[in-house]
Order: sequence, then structure tokens, then C-alpha cells
Amino acid sequence: MPAFVTFGRILFAVLFIYSGATKLFAVQQTADFIAAKVAIPALLAPYTSQLETMTGMPMPQLLVFSAGGFEIIAGLMIAVNFGARFFAILMIFYMLVVTFYLYDFWNQSPPDNAKTLIDALKNLSIVGALFMIAGYGRGTRASEPAYDV
Repeated sequence: MPAFVTFGRILFAVLFIYSGATKLFAVQQTADFIAAKVAIPALLAPYTSQLETMTGMPMPQLLVFSAGGFEIIAGLMIAVNFGARFFAILMIFYMLVVTFYLYDFWNQSPPDNAKTLIDALKNLSIVGALFMIAGYGRGTRASEPAYDV
């Protein structure tokens, strides 16, 4: 059974590694998508302008680099089972934020929101898998009955 868990974790992590890499290989297209979907709150505007000044990049590009790098690092850590629980918990928060901001199916009319709704549900199922990784952790578990009778 541990071999199946390891193999499944590696295959699952490929999703994040690939997704992060595609963000980094298409920075401008991803930044344009983020700029169209995400509005920086006025409360954070002074801080984001400082970051933009320090880096010389607009905020959507900074978000692309940070999201792409985070996805690659988290995917690799989950794949090699080093800090898998910690990175799974971080990815849960990341996926929930991304789903809320980028897949706003509730703002679209019903026939047009089908693809967005499916993408949001896909992310929700990924969050469920991340909860399983966070719950399973690193070590093996003693044999426990699934149901107490």
C-alpha cells in the first residue's frame, strides 16, 4: 500500500509542477489573465506600489512569478515527501484563493458559466486531495480499522 500512496503523490504533484512551469513560460499571457480577474484592494495599494517600484515589474507579473515558483516548489516537495503536510496545507489556502478570484462562476449567466463552474469544482476536488495528503502526513500509520464495530 505505501507504494501506491507514493506513486499517487508523485502523479498528483505533476499537476502543480506543470502548472507552475506553464505560468513561468507564458508570463505575459498569465499576467494579463490575472490583471483581468484580480483587483488589488485599496488597503494594499501602497504596499503593492512599493513592491512594483522595488522590482520594476507590475503586480500581475509579480503574482505570476510568485505563483509559478510556489507551485513548482510545493509540487516538488509533495512529490519527494519532504514537508508534504506543510506544503499541502499551504496549497489548500492557495487553491481556495485562486478558485475564489479566478473562477467566479457566480458572476456569470448559467449557460456561460459551465466551464468556469467545472474548473472551480476541479479545484475543489484538488483541495480534497490536498487535505488527504495533509492528513496522511509523512510516516506510516499503524493498522487501524476503518470502522469501529
